[in-house]
Amino acid sequence: QEQLVESGGGSVQPGGSLRLSCAAPDDIGSIYAMGWHRQAPGKQRELVAVITRDHSTKYTEDVEGRFTISRDGERNTVYLEMNSLTPADTAMYYCNADDRLFRLLQGTSEFWGQGTQVTVSS
Repeated sequence: QEQLVESGGGSVQPGGSLRLSCAAPDDIGSIYAMGWHRQAPGKQRELVAVITRDHSTKYTEDVEGRFTISRDGERNTVYLEMNSLTPADTAMYYCNADDRLFRLLQGTSEFWGQGTQVTVSS
């Protein structure tokens, strides 16, 4: 299975910011939808944000106004700018992509990254 390559996770204090990046291999071709899910210890994986090739976006309510997803469509690269982070944002963040938006929304995307850890604590 093709793997997406994530970077940018780390540890930050509450109120801080982080920027995640994710790149798809060149041979995948142009992908319609890319996004991020996250999974905290003991919790189910949840959708964080999605962006389509025409730059339509969707966010989970918990991150609305704090996180911004963006995309470089020419290079199948997606970014997640995270501001005003709180301990509740601590999780493993997974980039994923699929040509069918509903699969990404469901968390059943064809392409996934290995995850990058985000830890928010004082």
